[in-house]
Amino acid sequence: MLRDVSFEVPDGTIVAILGASGSGKTTLLNMAAGLILPDQGQVSVMGEPTTGRVDWSRVGYMFQDDRLLPWRVSVSNVALALEAGSMRKQERLRRAQDALNFVGLSEFAQAYPHQLSGGMRSRIALARSIVAEPNILLMDEPFSRLDAQTRSALHRELLQIHAARKMSILFVTHDVEEAVTLASRIVVLSPRPGHVNRIVDVDQVHTDIESPQARSLVIELRNIIAETAENEDAHL
Repeated sequence: MLRDVSFEVPDGTIVAILGASGSGKTTLLNMAAGLILPDQGQVSVMGEPTTGRVDWSRVGYMFQDDRLLPWRVSVSNVALALEAGSMRKQERLRRAQDALNFVGLSEFAQAYPHQLSGGMRSRIALARSIVAEPNILLMDEPFSRLDAQTRSALHRELLQIHAARKMSILFVTHDVEEAVTLASRIVVLSPRPGHVNRIVDVDQVHTDIESPQARSLVIELRNIIAETAENEDAHL
């Protein structure tokens, strides 16, 4: 459940939705995709209200699970995102191969999911979400199940993709450091019902999470979340 949620994702930016479980992060992301319509209010994407039908040529969605089809090789899994349209198979596969090249997995184009590591599977899912060259990329905690080293590498790749493609990214996470590493704006949600607690604009992307500025922001955000938890406990 969400209430009184209002914020903007400026064109070409990365905005993180940060909050604990139960704060409505995924619900909000699905509303942005048009998969769920709000009971009240309005969600606008590129200036147009969502209608319940998703234009997948403009919106990419990367889920928490990679959702790769086990009977398809990598290039076919990526090309799946293009099959709803009228594009010829040869062109779908060419673009899928280009997307694999972009995430550094061109040599694994003919590998099946069971032959890939968790990090590779996430890269395949990322390639699938950008193969249609969407204007907006929605991401629902896609790196939460990876080890710290692999997650850090994918953070760098995502920032490189963002710099190259200039797409807007709305990224759901419960990891404060991940939000600080990736986002130029962080929307902190509080639960029961989910609502915007704070919106923090980040002066610069903190790719070095150990820098003094990044650590200071991490502490600030953790304090906000902790204060929210204390206030909620006091009302129980």
